[in-house]
Formats: sequence, C-alpha cells, structure tokens
Amino acid sequence: MESLRSSSLQTPFFFSQSTVLSNKSVSNPRTISPLMHRAKSRFEPLRCTTSHSSETEAKPKETKLWGGRFEDSVTDIVEKFTESISFDKQLYKHDIMGSKAHASMLAEQGLISFSDRDSILKGLDEIERRIEAGEFVWRTDREDVHMNIEAALTDLVGEPAKKLHTARSRNDQVLTDFRLWCRDAIDRIISSIRHLQVALVKLALNNEGLIIPGYTHLQRAQPVLLQHLLLAYVEQLDRDVGRLLDCRARLNFCPLGACALAGTGLPIDRFMTSEALGFTAPMRNSIDAVSDRDFVLEFLSANSIIAVHLSRIGEEWVLWASEEFGFITPSDSVSTGSSIMPQKKNPDPMELVRGKSARVIGDLVTLLTLCKGLPLAYNRDLQEDKEPTFDSVKTITGMLEVSAEFAQNITFNDKRIQKALPAGYLDATTLADYLVKKGIPFRTSHDIVGRSVALCVSKNCQLQDLSLEDMRNLSPVFDNDVYEFIGVENAVKKFSSYGSTGFACVADQLDDWAAKLEINKSTCH
Repeated sequence: MESLRSSSLQTPFFFSQSTVLSNKSVSNPRTISPLMHRAKSRFEPLRCTTSHSSETEAKPKETKLWGGRFEDSVTDIVEKFTESISFDKQLYKHDIMGSKAHASMLAEQGLISFSDRDSILKGLDEIERRIEAGEFVWRTDREDVHMNIEAALTDLVGEPAKKLHTARSRNDQVLTDFRLWCRDAIDRIISSIRHLQVALVKLALNNEGLIIPGYTHLQRAQPVLLQHLLLAYVEQLDRDVGRLLDCRARLNFCPLGACALAGTGLPIDRFMTSEALGFTAPMRNSIDAVSDRDFVLEFLSANSIIAVHLSRIGEEWVLWASEEFGFITPSDSVSTGSSIMPQKKNPDPMELVRGKSARVIGDLVTLLTLCKGLPLAYNRDLQEDKEPTFDSVKTITGMLEVSAEFAQNITFNDKRIQKALPAGYLDATTLADYLVKKGIPFRTSHDIVGRSVALCVSKNCQLQDLSLEDMRNLSPVFDNDVYEFIGVENAVKKFSSYGSTGFACVADQLDDWAAKLEINKSTCH
C-alpha cells in the first residue's frame, strides 16, 4: 500500500491508463486496490488527448474569413464558446435582405459590377431557398449567421461573393439585421395585442349590464359594470401598442454603412440602402450606429410592461375562478387537472401568464446589465443581446395568444356574482354623493354615511334596508328620494362623469372600441 502511495505521488498529473498499469509496484492489474481505482477514475478525464498518430490527426480547419493575420486557428473550446450561429440563425432572412440591398448599392456606386451583383443576388436567393427547405447546413466553425451565409455564397458563386463585404463590417451588418428583426417582431406583437383586445371587447359585449364588485386594496369598494372592467384591460393594452409604435419609430434608422465604427472612404450611398430596407433614414453617427442598443432596451421594456399587464389579468382571473370568488368558469379546453386530486380544475394558462411575466422582466434586466458600463463603440459583449430578445418576444407572444384563448373560453357566473353583490356596502359612496347634492359638505357627508354603515353593521342589513326614520336620525336631509341612490344597480345608474362606470358612459366606450377594432357587434351574443 505504501508503494502505491509512493508511485501515485510520483506519477505526473496528466498520465494515461497504460502508465498507471505498467507501474512496477503493481504486478497484476487484477490486484489494483480500490484507492488506485479511485485515482484512475479521478484523473482519466484530465489525461492528455493529443495524439501524433496520423490516423487520429484532426482535419485542417477552414480558414476564417477574417483569418489573414493569424497563424493558428482557434481551439475547439474557444470556437464553441464564441459561436452564435446556434441562436442568431433566426436572423437569416434579414441578413439576406440587408446583403441584397448592400450589393445593389455597391453596383449602383460602381464598386462592383452589375454582373457580380446579379450573381450575388441569385446566390442569396438560392441560400434562402435552401434554408427554408431545411437543406442548408449551419456550421459552427463559421461562427454566426453572417459568416455562414457569406461563406456559403462564396461556395456557390465564387469571386463575386468576396466583394459583398466591401464597405461593410459585421458590426453594422448585425445591427441592421437585428433592427429589421425587431421591427418585424414589434409588428407581430401588436397584431397579437389587437387579437386579445378584440377577445376582451367581445367578452364585454356578451355580458351587457352585468354588475360586479369593484375592488380597492382587494376589498369591496364600489359597484362597476363588468364591461367597464374589461375595457380597462383594453385601455392598458392600447398603451402597450403605443409604446411599441414609439419604439418602432425610434429603431427604424439604418446603421448599414457605418462599418466597424468610423464609416468608410469608399463612395457608398447609405441613403439608398436605408430606403431599400424601409428605414426612415441612415443613422447620423457611425460610432453610435454600431454601439447603440437603446432600441432593444426600449423594446424589452415595452414587452415587460405588457407582461405586467397580462400578469394582472392572469391574477384576477385565477382569483375569480376560485371557489372563494366563483365569478368565472373556464371551459375544460383551457383548464388542467391534478395528478392526485381528481376533482381539481385549474386555470393553469393564466397562472403561467402570471409566472412568465418574471421571465420577460428578467430578459430586460439581462440587457440592462449587459449594456451597463460598456465603452464605445462595439464590444463582443453585445453578442449576448440576441437570446434575451428572442426569448422576450417568444414569451410575450405566447402570453398574449393564450390570454386571448382563455378570454374566448370563460363564462361569467351571473347568479354567483349577483348573490355576492349585496355584501360590502358598495353603494356607500353614491349615498355620500346624494348628500352632497343636497348641499352637505363632502367631509360631513362622508361622516354621516360612515355612521349609516355602522348602523347597518349593528342591524346586519344593507343601506337600502334602513328605514327613512333610521336615516333621518343620522341627518334630517334624507328624504324619500334617497332610495333612488342606494342598491348597486341604482348606484351604477348615477355614475355620469366621462370615463365612469355608468351605463351610458360604458356603452359609448364599447361603441368606440368596436369601431376601432372593426368588430361587428351583431355577431356578438
């Protein structure tokens, strides 16, 4: 045993199995002690795998498109760590769009021939066809979407492809692709928001006149029309659309032609490429063009606010689907069960909407942290902006779609809601308004109604159950017309201010939203 300890201490850190087994202190491999088995197991993964055998020698790696000044290729570990093709291949369509616009501009400016341009455009069309047909092979050794497409283009058309990168860097190229991708993503998200808004407005139209308790501090506050509450969600979502449109307008400037950071001395026409790609104009400062990520931060911030809004809808509907509330019943098609409790019917989609909001917010925090403290201009750190953005868009789109699906598959339980309405003295504030109309200062009215509620609590009754004598004992101002103000339906009828929950006000709001969203009210029931 001592000889084993001695020999293992003298063995170099990197050693092969044959070295251990040939050690003179072990005459028979079958007698290897448990200690040696543990040592062998511990060090074997770390042994040197470099071989000089011609049979196992690795094939020479493809020379990088940027590899002219390098004598050695990067190691496999570095290549695997720095690649982005595993995720940025999502940008392929926009990369091809940008390259087509760039090639056309180069030809117009006399920097490449029109024949070369045509070869490039034809090759790019073929690459796009192969990608969409699933025939294109994405190669990690080509690092990213740009190099994969350019190298494949060179394989296809030869020398003309080598001219495509004239007056262009991957720094401005990736920002062009990314802005185009974000612009399209914003349009898709806005479409999903509109779909949810339509579902909510139709849900409101199908529940005309239904009064529910309105809450503050999660305590019963005042009676409101269900339609009014649903339209509150619609209003929130409309502000989300506004934020996305603002973001879209600000991101819609073209960085292409800014090159690495300083621009170029070649006679390019940045306005031509900008117009061809549907941008408002070229970005004015080339350093800003390649380093700016404000548009992504703003985009993910808008997504985060959408996620917060959806989480609030999710929370409310999860509560309302509980036995304690019982205000809504989701259909089986948007519910799940329990693996152990056979009676369970869970509103899981909206629970996940509530939960996934954390993920979208986390994507924003990742980007904010990534950009904090970065010096101008481009830094490789910024490669990390893609995955959180892709995740944010995918997640928020899913949240919007499932929220719309849920809204189309729930039923409001009128009888349960009506049974719940009397509790909570929801008409108390309307009673205070009655006294104000009689000339009583509001603070005095507040006190009188507060004492009226206390009397109801002692009598275990509602405000509308108090006799006129009971009320006049609290204030002589009360008269028979007071009963037109109390009771939840009477209370709702008295609301008349712009934007309030009054029947006429809400009907006007519904008409406006039906017109804006192009909803045929006759199709609702």
